[in-house]
Amino acid sequence: MLTDTTVQCSNAFPGVILAGGRSSRMGENKANVRLGGMTLVDRAIRRLGPQVTILSISANEPLSLDSKSPFPVFSDLEDTRSGPLAGILAALLHVREHQPGATHVATAPTDSPFFPLDLVACLGAAIDHPERTAVAASSGGVHPVFGLWPIALADELDAWLRGGQSLRLRTWLDGHSTRQVHFSDRQTPRGPLDPFFNINTPDDLAVAEGWLETLEP
Repeated sequence: MLTDTTVQCSNAFPGVILAGGRSSRMGENKANVRLGGMTLVDRAIRRLGPQVTILSISANEPLSLDSKSPFPVFSDLEDTRSGPLAGILAALLHVREHQPGATHVATAPTDSPFFPLDLVACLGAAIDHPERTAVAASSGGVHPVFGLWPIALADELDAWLRGGQSLRLRTWLDGHSTRQVHFSDRQTPRGPLDPFFNINTPDDLAVAEGWLETLEP
């Protein structure tokens, strides 16, 4: 397992923000929820954008993007292929069409507003061949939606989902060459913060506001 102290990698990958979730526990589209006055999708743009060569957003609902946002937005696939894996596949197909020289695409969701600013470099350090996948892990477990995904596996994943196979990311990863890259907790005056703290509910949002006050006084 690699750690975030072993990084020697350039920002050489395109990126896609995954904003296509149903947000059922939040009661509204999480991507448009505001944390510290800024939408979660705009926070994800600010964190992932500088780490990648070009950024796009996968979304099924209208997003409250900054009016100056230059990033293309494209839809997930049809409902018969739902869930995070469908978002990953949509990202792979989008990048294969628009950045044909790319070997991998970096993905990040909108609902973890404190994810590392060296995420892509750390994941990239784990890539040693075109079909290697790298995903993030922390004290809170494995976070496969934060990953570097091989473009070469797009057709295989497409067939997997069309064939009615499991929609679980972990099931797909178990059958492929994957490395977990561990990220340390962030030390703060309030104590350690898992960088992949996840916002799913209004209560989670309130907790995130508290962390934000600690991180951005």
